[in-house]
Amino acid sequence: MPTDEKPFQDKMVDILNHGALNLAMGLGYRAGLFDIMDRIGRPGTVDEICGDTGLNHRYVREWLGVMVCGGIVEWVREDDGEPRFLLPAAHGDVLARRAGSGNLGVYAQEIPLLTACAMGAVSRGFETGDGIPYTQYPDFHDFMAQLGDAKHRQTLVDVFLPSVDDGRLVEALHRGIDVCDLGCAQGVATLLMARAFPASRFTGIDISTEALETARADAREKGLANVCFERRDAAGLRRPGDLSGRFDYITAFDAIHDQTRPLEALQGIHQILADDGAFSMIDIAADTDIGGNRDHPMGPFLYTVSLMHCMPVGLVDGGDGLGMMWGRQRAEEMLAQAGFGQVAVMEIPDDPFNLHFFCRKIPPSP
Repeated sequence: MPTDEKPFQDKMVDILNHGALNLAMGLGYRAGLFDIMDRIGRPGTVDEICGDTGLNHRYVREWLGVMVCGGIVEWVREDDGEPRFLLPAAHGDVLARRAGSGNLGVYAQEIPLLTACAMGAVSRGFETGDGIPYTQYPDFHDFMAQLGDAKHRQTLVDVFLPSVDDGRLVEALHRGIDVCDLGCAQGVATLLMARAFPASRFTGIDISTEALETARADAREKGLANVCFERRDAAGLRRPGDLSGRFDYITAFDAIHDQTRPLEALQGIHQILADDGAFSMIDIAADTDIGGNRDHPMGPFLYTVSLMHCMPVGLVDGGDGLGMMWGRQRAEEMLAQAGFGQVAVMEIPDDPFNLHFFCRKIPPSP
């Protein structure tokens, strides 16, 4: 074998091993095995790890084989000769649910879920160029709702919103303003804000009937009277209508890059925002140019999520197919095209994945 082929062959072996390891870690996370081993906190036998959880001994043992070979779990043989398995505390700090916003283990489920939902459809898309509808991804969207729920519960009300406009937003929310959460999906963020700020009025907008049904049911269960949910196409909001100029504050959490016509959606947001209102667009921290993302620590992962979901859902009905990695430069350009005269871009506390684009209609005073 030529010497210049060996390094890439070694890299390819690593890719195959880590791809398999990611799948097994996603399964283990879903089964709660990292949490179980983290709570045990010492080397445990397979029987001790299974305990009274109802998990199958044979499946768990095979899973532990993957974790040991992958360097996630340590293999220990004690004096009685029975093998035991330890999740180091430092690994639990990253893989267990107790890790909160530092929990990376949850993301191990993402690529396997997308593969199960859309591998065939994406493969066909390479030849047809067709988009893939949201209905292709029910399990993935449930996962994203759970992920968003955990993330927003930890940071939305106590960390993110107080950081907006030097705290003036929270003061206004306590006084009472009209807020729109565009692309609200199952209403996780909308409901958290509605509960935290009862003096304000919240409207969640999404195109998915199923997601909105879930959001409405959750609102009823929580007894929240200051929130409603409407099915609307974001691009259609750009035409003058009953929502024009209505909202003092609008949010879009990781929603714009999934739109089939993102510029028109941003124009719609501009239309329904009050003249003195503000818009927070939360979207992926990336470069518009592929070359600018070569050193992105999560570049391959994020591009794959976009390839498997964000880009194809954006291609539906002849859409633009913007994709998750549209990047800061293109985002700023489109916000300006949509009419926003003032755009400030900043990092988000406790969120290394995203940027906060804080927008107003009117340019700042000279």
